[in-house]
Amino acid sequence: MRATFDPEIWAQVPFHFWSLVFFSFGCVVGSFLNVCIYRMPLNQSVVSPPSHCPHCNYSIPWFLNIPLFTWLYLRGKCANCSAPISIRYFLVELLTGLTFLACWLKFGDQSALLALAYCLLLAGFIVATFIDLEHFIIPDEITIGGIVAGFICSFIVPQLHASNTASQSLLSSLTGIAVGGGIVYAVLRGGKLLFGRQKIELAADSKIVFTETCLKLPDHDIAYEELFYRNSDVILLEGKRVEMIDRCFPETSVRLTPKTLLMGDSKFNTEEVPYLEATTNAITLPREAMGFGDVKFMAAIGAFLGWPAVVFALLISAVIGAIVGVTLILAKRSEWSSRLPYGPYIALAATIWIFSTANVQEWWTLQLKTLGQIFLIPFGGA
Repeated sequence: MRATFDPEIWAQVPFHFWSLVFFSFGCVVGSFLNVCIYRMPLNQSVVSPPSHCPHCNYSIPWFLNIPLFTWLYLRGKCANCSAPISIRYFLVELLTGLTFLACWLKFGDQSALLALAYCLLLAGFIVATFIDLEHFIIPDEITIGGIVAGFICSFIVPQLHASNTASQSLLSSLTGIAVGGGIVYAVLRGGKLLFGRQKIELAADSKIVFTETCLKLPDHDIAYEELFYRNSDVILLEGKRVEMIDRCFPETSVRLTPKTLLMGDSKFNTEEVPYLEATTNAITLPREAMGFGDVKFMAAIGAFLGWPAVVFALLISAVIGAIVGVTLILAKRSEWSSRLPYGPYIALAATIWIFSTANVQEWWTLQLKTLGQIFLIPFGGA
């Protein structure tokens, strides 16, 4: 494999021929990322069935599945039923193509393998961002899969961690995983203590549903793992009408913890209540600074980029979040800030790290190591 990606071999072909190849390949990958963005939150296979219209189930032939051109040619409509096709499909293909091109232009003269490794990571960022914005989750296929992929890539491409040997690169990857997961988990737990609870006002007589895996609010779903970290975490609401599978409670309070459901004077084991539906005007949720998906997401970033990038991404994502929050306040849209997930901020901050100069990365790493020596923190790796 190393011989295949030898820079001297790639240099035999004009550099910008490969620029075109990377852009075209990125657009093709972007088409697949659209499949992932649509199907992963629904727990559907990303392989089977083949691409089809979600409205009429028309199986899309290859000649109508050409990235960018097909959407423009069909003017954003299905060729069979003329149902609208979201512009997101076009934008994701274009964004992925431009991202792959940027990776080649930035890293291609160093190593084609290095450019491809960054392409893989940034493709994961694109999927995670679009899914998190719509569904407020980052699937394990992206986070846990990213941890595994980052560790493997660190072995194949030691340059990811500015290392000369695979063993040194793997050590940096492991350290990045530990710091990435550990530091964000600490922020998450601290946020639970500091922020406590969040009351969400709903439209009059809104219907919310408690399933076995998640809480379904009118505009989005929240997995229980994003709400419950301690047995003392609780969801509260005053229901005008609360229905279980076999009974109904008019005008009753609901108190749900990981282990117990209280409705008025009635007490239930949560494992015995697979479904609950309530009509209410407000709900109080346990609140945290981040979700557990962000913990795994940051660990994946650490696997690819190492612990200095993790600290950088955490701090810069906070700055980005603050800028977005202030902007929304000035635009009189402050309520939107609570509806924006944190994952996209992390992805953007990590992307800034990837495309920053080597001097910036070296300076940042040196400052962190200096602080680590002052506080006797034994960080390993590059």
